Amino acid sequence: MIPEEDRGPAWLRDYGFTDFGNIEADIAAMEEFAKKLAADVQNNYVPRLAGVTDAMLTQLPPAATTFPELVDFMTTHQQAQDVTQQNVFNFANGTNHFAKAARNISEEYRGSDAFSHARVSDVDRAFDKAVKPQTGTVEQGDV
Repeated sequence: MIPEEDRGPAWLRDYGFTDFGNIEADIAAMEEFAKKLAADVQNNYVPRLAGVTDAMLTQLPPAATTFPELVDFMTTHQQAQDVTQQNVFNFANGTNHFAKAARNISEEYRGSDAFSHARVSDVDRAFDKAVKPQTGTVEQGDV
């Protein structure tokens, strides 16, 4: 037995332990969320994607090599622009994958008692399935 003075503060004794054994979810709300999320991306994000992408692809003239600070700035600017471009493009597909995972979970646990047995691993598996579709397929909603 460890003496009380060697056990550390009481509020920190269970640090690192979490019990996410079961997940309770409102299946109908999850289905509605998935539909609204996918619709929002299609209706409000996708129509503006081309304009944002075109604006970000504007090439700036090269900086004079005699001005090294400007060259460094332009290099960093280009790197930031590339990352931003990837994020803008991946937002739609990532959001659709999230909506698909929510839809898959709701379909799998639609039964009255089934969702009470859902585990974190089930949710992880649903996200893996949504993010890694079969090779050569295009998922509905992907841009």
